[in-house]
Amino acid sequence: MTIKPLADNVLIKRLEAQETTKSGIVLPGSAQEKPEVAEVIAVGPGGTVDGKQIEMNVKSGDKVILSKYAGTDVKLDGEEYILVRVADIKAVVEE
Repeated sequence: MTIKPLADNVLIKRLEAQETTKSGIVLPGSAQEKPEVAEVIAVGPGGTVDGKQIEMNVKSGDKVILSKYAGTDVKLDGEEYILVRVADIKAVVEE
């Protein structure tokens, strides 16, 4: 089963949270914040949404920074994904 985003939606998967601080302190799962960096899995076609032309500026495989509480959580085949609007993606991480 696959998920194909529609309109200006993007399917992403959050990257693993850092388990230790820079000083070496190990954080328990409950103390870790949700990571704001994610990998793009699938991208909708864009098009016209609410009368405005939407251009999709990301592609599958991109690492992106997104709004902290954005999107809809989706579980598929034991994997957790988030479906967000392209406007909730704030930047592309370049390495």
